[in-house]
Amino acid sequence: MTDVRILVLGTHNEKKRQELELLLAPWGFQLLTLSDFENSLDVEETGTTFAENAQLKATKQAQQLRHWVLGEDSGLSVRALEGAPGIYSARYSGPEATDEKNNQYLLDQLGDLQLPQRAAHYTCHMSVSDPGGAIRATSEAECHGRICCQEEGSNGFGYDPLFEIQEYHQTFGQLGPGVKSVLSHRSRATRRLVPQLLALRKHWNDSNQG
Repeated sequence: MTDVRILVLGTHNEKKRQELELLLAPWGFQLLTLSDFENSLDVEETGTTFAENAQLKATKQAQQLRHWVLGEDSGLSVRALEGAPGIYSARYSGPEATDEKNNQYLLDQLGDLQLPQRAAHYTCHMSVSDPGGAIRATSEAECHGRICCQEEGSNGFGYDPLFEIQEYHQTFGQLGPGVKSVLSHRSRATRRLVPQLLALRKHWNDSNQG
């Protein structure tokens, strides 16, 4: 068994890998994504909650790739929209959704609502599966803020240019990766996950991988 343990993120999103690498690499984890595997699956997100979708991503890919896999599902919930877009955050504007289209669609849905009426929060659920498809660790966290009336900043991805942290009076798009690595829903969920991962180190058998 080596000191570095491979953990596959159940995503092709390189920006998510970069975010999580800042948080997990210091603990001895080498992060890969599905883009590093020719035989990764296209897992259909049929769950009705972030937790269900995260578990689907983790277990299906782990059994296919024979690696430990971190499945993560996250999204934005806006109070004035009764929790939308929620689990549909990545495809909010339709089948051909992009970050730009989703952001504009969200602005259109909120219309002329003033900032006090634009309360929102991010949710992130993480599930880690062993190579056999058994969930061995989970965590969930939120980050609260509000939706600006226009995009501000170019850092991050998704709804970050619209999501304002009120204490800073800036969006994640303006604050940059250093602040986001402390405050975001994903960073908070990761910090809750780390002790569970460290407790699993003795089970991280490289002979079951690849």
